[in-house]
Amino acid sequence: MATITVRGLDDALVARLKLRARQHGRSMESEVREMLHAHVQEDEPQLGQMLVDFFVDSGAPSVELELPRRSLPRPVPGWDSIDTTDVPVEAR
Repeated sequence: MATITVRGLDDALVARLKLRARQHGRSMESEVREMLHAHVQEDEPQLGQMLVDFFVDSGAPSVELELPRRSLPRPVPGWDSIDTTDVPVEAR
């Protein structure tokens, strides 16, 4: 993992960071790490949103698809219904 050093922070900012860290039960370093992680994650575009933006911006007409009706799943076959006559005995 990389290490960064931030110089020139004013005392009031450091005091607020310490207070925030204490409220969350973390060290100041851990609190800053969590803040950076959360902020960077928010700024990263999500794949789904990127696709929506792409198709909306492309001017393509929207299409409503009709979904087929769902049916009950087929019963799972038991081991008795499997033909193993051509499988060598060692592999059974």
